[in-house]
Amino acid sequence: MQENDQPRKKGTWASTQLPLFFRFLSCLPGFLIVSSSLCAEAPEVVHVGMVAPDIIEVVVQAGRAEYGQQVPYQPQPDDSVDRKTHQRTVHRGGKFIGWLVGKDEKLLYTPDRVVGPKLDLAWADKPESYGIRCPDDPNYAGDGTAPTAVHRKSKPSDFARVGPWQMEAPMEHHLYLRLPKPLLVGRAYLICFRGGNLIATGFTWEPSKLRSEAVHVSHLGFRPDDPAKVAFLSCWMGSGGAATYPQGLRFDVLDASDKSVFQGKAALSRAAAEPEDAYKRNYSGAPVYEMDFSPLTTPGTYRVVVEGVGCSFPFAIAADAWRRAFYVSARGFYHQRSGIPLGPPHTTFKRPRPFHPDDGLKVYHSTCGLMDSGNGLNRKDNNFGNLVKGRTDQLVADAWGGYMDAGDWDRRIQHLAVSRLLLELAELAPDYFATLPLNIPESGNGLPDVVNEAIFNLDCYRRMQTPEGGIRGGIESEEHPRHGEGSWQESLTVMAYAPCPWSSYVYAGVAARAARVLEKLKPDLATVYRESALRAMAWAEKELEAAGDRPFPPEVRDARNLAAAELLRLTGDAAWHDIFLATTIFRDPTAELFVWQKHEQRDAAWVYACTDRPGTDAAVKANCRAAILREADERLASQAKSGLRWMKSAWRPFGWGVPVVPEAESVVRAHVLTGDAKYLRALVLAAQFGGGANPLNLCYTTGLGPRWPQHPLHIDSRVTHQPPPPGLTVFGPQEVERAKGDWGQKNVARFAFPQVAQWPTAEAYWDVFWYPSVCEFTVQQPMAANAYLWGYLAARK
Repeated sequence: MQENDQPRKKGTWASTQLPLFFRFLSCLPGFLIVSSSLCAEAPEVVHVGMVAPDIIEVVVQAGRAEYGQQVPYQPQPDDSVDRKTHQRTVHRGGKFIGWLVGKDEKLLYTPDRVVGPKLDLAWADKPESYGIRCPDDPNYAGDGTAPTAVHRKSKPSDFARVGPWQMEAPMEHHLYLRLPKPLLVGRAYLICFRGGNLIATGFTWEPSKLRSEAVHVSHLGFRPDDPAKVAFLSCWMGSGGAATYPQGLRFDVLDASDKSVFQGKAALSRAAAEPEDAYKRNYSGAPVYEMDFSPLTTPGTYRVVVEGVGCSFPFAIAADAWRRAFYVSARGFYHQRSGIPLGPPHTTFKRPRPFHPDDGLKVYHSTCGLMDSGNGLNRKDNNFGNLVKGRTDQLVADAWGGYMDAGDWDRRIQHLAVSRLLLELAELAPDYFATLPLNIPESGNGLPDVVNEAIFNLDCYRRMQTPEGGIRGGIESEEHPRHGEGSWQESLTVMAYAPCPWSSYVYAGVAARAARVLEKLKPDLATVYRESALRAMAWAEKELEAAGDRPFPPEVRDARNLAAAELLRLTGDAAWHDIFLATTIFRDPTAELFVWQKHEQRDAAWVYACTDRPGTDAAVKANCRAAILREADERLASQAKSGLRWMKSAWRPFGWGVPVVPEAESVVRAHVLTGDAKYLRALVLAAQFGGGANPLNLCYTTGLGPRWPQHPLHIDSRVTHQPPPPGLTVFGPQEVERAKGDWGQKNVARFAFPQVAQWPTAEAYWDVFWYPSVCEFTVQQPMAANAYLWGYLAARK
């Protein structure tokens, strides 16, 4: 198994080889074909394709970002350093020159800049700026036939931070040339540009070979026995609105030898005006057509070809399709590890060891528990207020490890969702995951690597467990990272949260699950986690009793309930059963797994439904099972209304990782409980959107497929000028109406055309780094949920 460690070179989407007769055409008056070597400063035509027989799409990349660098800082008399915030910006003679880096401030990180020419948009929007030529097509045999209309959508393709908080952007422009007559299949055409600085581009209109941005298929491929294999057809043309297609349009699936091995008819999945969830909103902005080729089971490499439109990216049908996808996704956690260096032989991504006490890092005890912080359960606190107020001079020993949260570097108890789900996979398919190495430092130690990965994360919190048993909520710096610093250069004060009941309950539940999984693998190690879980639970119970009438957020009750369920399953002790029954909502047969701001007992329902211990309450157990199945069926009903077959709660807003990663845990569990094929089909369909079957033809996990995010908010890769490491699943598109006050969207709005408010949500992913709610990620969501789904699809029998 190989990861796609390097991004695909831009400019390889379509051939630009010009046939010999174009040399003759270049002599005709009014047009000039210029070689790229003579137009190094021209914007680059990176793709030409069709979206309909009479509509050509031309994609132009204008400019690129050159990122700042760390250079030695030599103070000058006219330097001024602004320390009003933690960012330490430097001006020289009144001109901004960068940010100070490191505790000793001996390095300066210089500003980014945008280089390369811009596209003249007023020129690009005029039909007379273009001429389509072909001597073998009577409709285009003259000097160059102009389109009847030009439509456009433009967006930033990156952000360059050129000032303390000022952004400039290279641009990606999609130009849609609406033609007076359809093109003829098999003919070679030339697009010439009159009066502009674009290079003439040739292509042959052969639908089976010319890729179309309107045809969407997952880059992950399919297992031969996947019950659903689909592609989609849709196109939103910016100022030109939605492309429409006739019902029943023919499609073919071609193998590597160009032989048609399946034929079908595209069927309307969702019209552009049809609502897709409880908010009565449509998120595609165009009619979506589904092309189902589920009966195809022969392994091979294929592409979907749509009559009059073009073909998809190639994809595979292979027995290991989901295994390969899971491998990359799961290795994203390794790339997020704190406290170890990254590099060969485990990865090509190189990073020095960050946040380790042996390198001089000091972690100070804070009297603030995570549940009393804005990063925990206190909605009245900001991210760092109570944490910083509670800082003491007491050092916390052995405070290292765990997973960095996202693009920045905190480690919090919420990250144990990763360990919980990886351990669940190990329980569901122990034989499968025992034979799936992840190329991590622990590989070959006798444990499945999904278990090794779960334990690496869990051990960060176990090492910091107090003698009394309390669990700290994590390790956090006093502010968001200083711009220009890598994680190994952290110059801010670093603190560990005080133990609190919430973090201790969360830990106790996951440690109990680890002990259960380890019982058959390494009994001695299982004892370590069993005892640690029991100590954490006992400490939390004492703290809860000592708190008296203090009101706690419902998350504390739910974490206690889950920990009790896990300990009951591990030990069979009736005391944990009593706590579970006292705190469960499933005495009510109509109770749902989740009610916003009231309870979330999804995992506890699953654990209790799977518990085989004497004395369990049969009615409550049945209620847990019924709640899981109800939620799974609701997800399927919601999916049926989505044009691209993504999966989420009907009331879950679009964004923050959903539906790039579907809300599918209950559907996985319903399939385990019942074996009903409808759940498996729904899971495979739900995985298509995030895998590349979306309007951007983008797999939202780095390192997979021909197109994936190049600029996720991952600070270490930006500072070191490396491609992002594989396995990072970004949040993805965010509903533009809900994000209209977001700082990132305001920056995008300076560059996007049409206005951001007009963009369909399914296209509102901006690969620009500096848009956290779109370009960032967290290990617990969406990364953990993504690995869980792909892992289940890989391991299921």
